[in-house]
Amino acid sequence: MAILNRLRRTVLGISVGETRVKRRGFRTTGASTASRLERIGAEFLGGYHAALEQPSCSALGLRLNADVPCEYRGFAFEGAAMALALLDHLRLTRHAFTEFLAGPGEPHAYMLHVGAGWAWARLPWVRRRPERALDSLDPLLRWLAVDGYGFHEGYFHWPASVRRHAVPAPLTGYARRAFDQGLGRSLWFVEGADPEAIGTTIETFPQPRRADLWSGVGLACAYAGGAGSASLLRLRKLAGGDAAAAAQGAAFASEARRRAGNPTEDCDLACQVLCGVPADSSADVALQEMRQLPPDGAMPAYEVWRRRIQQRFALQHQATDDQRISV
Repeated sequence: MAILNRLRRTVLGISVGETRVKRRGFRTTGASTASRLERIGAEFLGGYHAALEQPSCSALGLRLNADVPCEYRGFAFEGAAMALALLDHLRLTRHAFTEFLAGPGEPHAYMLHVGAGWAWARLPWVRRRPERALDSLDPLLRWLAVDGYGFHEGYFHWPASVRRHAVPAPLTGYARRAFDQGLGRSLWFVEGADPEAIGTTIETFPQPRRADLWSGVGLACAYAGGAGSASLLRLRKLAGGDAAAAAQGAAFASEARRRAGNPTEDCDLACQVLCGVPADSSADVALQEMRQLPPDGAMPAYEVWRRRIQQRFALQHQATDDQRISV
């Protein structure tokens, strides 16, 4: 078994050099920002490679919880999910992803679904028929896998997906929107967490795509962190009419971190600026609006959830603006 696991690492391993800002051609806005973004990529790959090597899901969970600092642990679990989904689709394992999700990965359920989307992006037969893979996942959170697919394409193929606005042809209907939500997250990395560059890039996209992109940016800046209050304030201003979408993304990040027990000061700051309330209160909104969702119809329940959250924060923004005017 140990030999087989090492063979998996040899065949399916990804060089950590692939996470270097210079290698990816991303915008460089400062050494500390680049270092943080590279650290996130390295922790993701650490989780990915650990999943290729560990003999069981329980052992994998113990390793990640012991070895990875709390702040970065979600990225390691995301990478592990990518590896397990990849092994399942290659039929080298059976139900490893679902076993991990039901076990040690459960607190990171959001990140695990995103990681599954990374695996889809690497498998031609899944890319051709993504609806089949979608049907195998949680009915509500499955769209996070398409989000992960979008992030992967932005991170590894940004000249096509970010600059030329390419979307994989097999994605139809709501999947195209979920793809954009992940693509928006990738902009935090591609544009080096620079609010001006992010805003300029989003302005190049057709109007109907922008709100989903801003939602992804909000999630990334809160979960990945790395921005001070001035940058976050500028980001909110640049989002303009899509500020509530950015707030919803930040609320998703706060709920993901609270569920996993890995809150950060960066996430709290992002929520205070984008949502108008601290991270814990933002996570409360996300959970409250998840209750009594309708079954999927013309609009997926996932999108109903997102819209409810956005409406809550639109009202929060209006109340804050009205208070400023009265003062």
